[in-house]
Amino acid sequence: MTATGPGADGEDPRIGRARASVGIALMALQQIEDDLAALADPEVLAEILRELFREDDPQAGVFGSLAQLLNVAGGAADRIEDDQDQNEDQDREVSGLLEEAAAFVIDSAGLRLHYATRTLHPAGERP
Repeated sequence: MTATGPGADGEDPRIGRARASVGIALMALQQIEDDLAALADPEVLAEILRELFREDDPQAGVFGSLAQLLNVAGGAADRIEDDQDQNEDQDREVSGLLEEAAAFVIDSAGLRLHYATRTLHPAGERP
């Protein structure tokens, strides 16, 4: 088995790359979590949290990247559903759910995080 080739069971190599990428992201988030564990400075906390969601550029930061990934996955699901629609009569449910999840990340979670950071350290708002 190679790093870019399929596994012994013939698994698509993209699945392995996705697992590895998620593992890296989880380690990075764990590092941030560890840094936050003993934090007592509201200004520093607000600035760290602003890296997750940036009100001035919602597509930047972790939440924006996650929303973009979900939108791309929604596009892939839409293409799959198009192929299935030619063969069967099915709802286009998956792509819609993924698009809604992307919107939720930005509109709901992101907005709440923005309110929290603004409360913690209003002077740190980006222009």
